[in-house]
Amino acid sequence: MKQVILTTTAATALALCLSPVNAQNFNDPDEFAKQQEQLSAPPNGPEGQPWLQYIGDSMTTAPGLGGGEPATVCFSNAAVNNPWRVVGFTNMTEEAKLHDSIGEFIHVDAEGSDDKQIADINDLIAGGKCDVMIVSPNTTAALTPAVEKACAAMPVIVFDRGVNTDCPVTFVHPVGGYGFGIQGAEFIKGNVDEGSNVLMLRILPGVDVLETRYSAGRRILDEAGMNVVGVEFTDGDNAKTKSIVEDYLMRGKIDAVWMDAGATAVAAIEAFEDSGFEIPVFVGEDQQDFLRKWQDEGMTAIAPTYPTYQWRTAVIAAARVIEGGEVPAPEWVLPQPAITQDTLAEFANPAMPPLHYSMCGCESMDNYPQAWGAK
Repeated sequence: MKQVILTTTAATALALCLSPVNAQNFNDPDEFAKQQEQLSAPPNGPEGQPWLQYIGDSMTTAPGLGGGEPATVCFSNAAVNNPWRVVGFTNMTEEAKLHDSIGEFIHVDAEGSDDKQIADINDLIAGGKCDVMIVSPNTTAALTPAVEKACAAMPVIVFDRGVNTDCPVTFVHPVGGYGFGIQGAEFIKGNVDEGSNVLMLRILPGVDVLETRYSAGRRILDEAGMNVVGVEFTDGDNAKTKSIVEDYLMRGKIDAVWMDAGATAVAAIEAFEDSGFEIPVFVGEDQQDFLRKWQDEGMTAIAPTYPTYQWRTAVIAAARVIEGGEVPAPEWVLPQPAITQDTLAEFANPAMPPLHYSMCGCESMDNYPQAWGAK
């Protein structure tokens, strides 16, 4: 029987807690253009299974581990400290059960600490049990030396956040932050007039994927002639979000709301409702509470995503390394679809928890929906 070893209990927290990286350019025109192109690029791979798809055609064949016995896969996780990561980690543990080539799956949780994650990786290497390591780095620069040390000992898969080295077999990630920002801002551009008032709500400053979402969104809104009435940080707090929106409503009309992450989208919507204002054009994310609010209220909205199905892909990549299969390399770039009015009914599901991220690619897995907290 496959053994999944978990060293921590997954915690659910409302705030989206991502980690800052040092000295990164968050307004890179070349990366903006690259991700803009990737959003519409037809992916390779099986239709209807985006966690197996990839953009581009650069592949490598893993040599395989040999031996014939199931391998031990170790996972050094930055954290399980928000709903997005909880959903993703469930995807990962359920995916590991599907592969005969994976025996033990050992998980260590860095709890958002660079120092702890570096120590975790060192302990996993020293323990000598790991055949393949998966790493979701807490921060890029700090974890790079630790990942390089792991690469010297075994094959490594990096996903979610990157490192400044090309030693991993592959780096699994969706298109990226610029893509997320582009999707939401283009939707606003297409649904309100030039000169319309747009409120931009953000969660945290200095976080790579959030900063690139903002820079891409702001660029498009400015070029479209929108009037950005404010850019405010909410700290991922529902009460603070609601208070910010109410304050801006007292100053004048808001035609659209752009968000760099949708954890507090429903609180922002409720500010309009409670103040007696029509809900404007809205950019949220694929959390169930937002999708169901959108559906119930007949909103004009979009939900860009940073799909949690990437957690499945990291395990699939590890299995292919064990088995000697092909892996997109040096990056496994996954498609990054947005939920639109045309696809909303496919993803809004009242049986799932309000904080469930719907772009999970988990609906056909054996223990769905109970393992993801369904009623």
